[in-house]
Amino acid sequence: MLKRLAILGSTGSIGTQTLDVISDFPERFRVEALSAGSNIRLLIEQARRFSPSVVSIADKRHYHELKEALKDMPVTVMCGDDIACDIAVSDKIDTVVAAMVGFAGLAPTAAAVAAGKEVALANKETLVIAGELINNTALKSGSRILPVDSEHSAIMQCLEGEDEKSIEKLIITASGGPFRAMSRENLAVVTPAEALRHPNWSMGNKITIDSATLMNKGLEVIEARWLFNIPDEKIDVLVHPQSLIHSMVQFVDGSVKAQISVPDMRLPIIYALSYPERLRTDVARVSLADIHSMTFEKPDTSRFRNLLLARQALRHGGNMPCALNAANEVAVKAFLDGRIDFFGMSALVEYVLEKTEFNKEASLDVYRETDNQSRELAFMFLNKNDKR
Repeated sequence: MLKRLAILGSTGSIGTQTLDVISDFPERFRVEALSAGSNIRLLIEQARRFSPSVVSIADKRHYHELKEALKDMPVTVMCGDDIACDIAVSDKIDTVVAAMVGFAGLAPTAAAVAAGKEVALANKETLVIAGELINNTALKSGSRILPVDSEHSAIMQCLEGEDEKSIEKLIITASGGPFRAMSRENLAVVTPAEALRHPNWSMGNKITIDSATLMNKGLEVIEARWLFNIPDEKIDVLVHPQSLIHSMVQFVDGSVKAQISVPDMRLPIIYALSYPERLRTDVARVSLADIHSMTFEKPDTSRFRNLLLARQALRHGGNMPCALNAANEVAVKAFLDGRIDFFGMSALVEYVLEKTEFNKEASLDVYRETDNQSRELAFMFLNKNDKR
């Protein structure tokens, strides 16, 4: 059966890789809608290649240029921040690929879940910010949420066919990023360019910096808590520099199941879109005979404090994970802009968590208010500690 897709965030890292992988299966997938933020050049290229019914750009300044560029095509061109929500609930869409980055992806993903759509979830912030709300909504609507993160895809594969009562713990693996073995003194002076050189994965700037600080693992712990309905004390993080084991599940009998593959995001993308089937791909195979060793170590949370801060926010609950996410988005941008150093990112996040007013209510309005308040606090921190 032909699956009709809406790709929200089509010009980002996950969006472009999704289009790349589904192009090998034209008989299985049809791109009905593309939505992007401001990268109009790439969006035009994608629209011409995949001929969707709808193309949308959030940045209204580019609307007329986009419409002019596609005037010879039978496509509806739209613009504005809210259009992604309209696309997500369209009757013409079977599966929504939620690949928008950050808080901006929450509303359209929530809309898709409320509409009962299948969601291939790459926007981890959706469950970080509003996991309880999204889960409750999915139970009512019948929406199926399939993870695109390599770690959560691995866990889902390891859990396939297993009784949830047999789960002892989930083990999320981390590469450790580019600074795993670096001293505290050297970490204090690392540059954004150095932080963007991930040893194993090719990702967008935001997630690459999150990998360097281990915030990505903190966000993944929160996401796993809601995806798999597992309390955080049963979710471990283990550093595995080779990035071949993407996550593991330990069971009550002592057995451990692991999912192994080369580090290539096309694998979890196509698994989410074809689930429960597996489609043949040209992704490189793991040669076990050529792997001389696989190593594991505990994360060093004295140098990489974001993992602890994320767990703290999860345990506190309510709107605290939302505050964590907002603060981290500001911190990453400030680091990339040279306003704070590597350790300044954790300091900013901690400051915001301490100052944000707690609210246990699970609603989009609360999360919007928290997001705004936390960003204001983050900018206050920056203004007081600006390097420039």
